[in-house]
Amino acid sequence: MLGQLVALALGGLIVGALARFALPGRDPLPLWGTIALGIAGSFLGGLVVLALDAEPAPGSFFVAAVVTATALLYLYRRFVQKRPLTGPRAR
Repeated sequence: MLGQLVALALGGLIVGALARFALPGRDPLPLWGTIALGIAGSFLGGLVVLALDAEPAPGSFFVAAVVTATALLYLYRRFVQKRPLTGPRAR
């Protein structure tokens, strides 16, 4: 049980960090927020892959997780932090 939680947190950290790396600019999201972003992106990305394809290709879950986490991060910055992605007000 503990090993599964550690693996979930580590996977969420990797996916969340890649999503933050994909979008330019500083982000004041703490470590636990990055992990939550990665876990949410993995969950939603997995659902999208399963809904679109009966036999997913190897690696499609990981790619979908990073793309979905990046989209979630963009939506978080746009609607919660109320800032654009680029430009002088992006900070």
